Amino acid sequence: MLAVLCLILFAYLAGSVSFGLLIAHLQGRPDLRQSGSGNIGATNVTRIMGKTAGILTLLGDGAKGLLPVIVAQWWTTSPMVIAAVALAAVIGHMFPVYYGFRGGKGVATALGVFLPTLPLPLLGGLIVWLLVVVIWHYVSVGSILAAITLPMLAAAMAYPPPLVGVALVVALLIVYKHRSNIQRLWQKAEPKL
Repeated sequence: MLAVLCLILFAYLAGSVSFGLLIAHLQGRPDLRQSGSGNIGATNVTRIMGKTAGILTLLGDGAKGLLPVIVAQWWTTSPMVIAAVALAAVIGHMFPVYYGFRGGKGVATALGVFLPTLPLPLLGGLIVWLLVVVIWHYVSVGSILAAITLPMLAAAMAYPPPLVGVALVVALLIVYKHRSNIQRLWQKAEPKL
């Protein structure tokens, strides 16, 4: 039990690291939370600091979700434990202890945690994201629809219930974290990619 709690804590603390804020600090840029959309994720980093910084943020935020899940899969085959570790990493990104619980929207970290746990549903979600972004140029809409697609595909493909459940919880959290984007979309003020 102690090992499981340590895995979950490790996932949360790893998830709490903001690669966007770290890259901005290393480049001497202002706090991302005070620039652009105010988000610490790859999309805002790309808009403010360029593609290279955005890609590095995406990779870092994905890796901090991927690493704890891989460690958990190495340690146990329990879908419940792996799902808890995955959720802890995403919650760490969204509500990071290091930054006053003001974090990002969790999309890249979710990508990292679901790559080894729900690979086929994740592929379906990525296809949805890509189609939406290519056709309508809204990253936020693509992210929301991809997040919603993931648990539906996971359930349809009969993945273990704890993993389907965590995909659903993460999808709801991602929609919640995109509420300002949804409001801007409604007002036709959401920036396109």
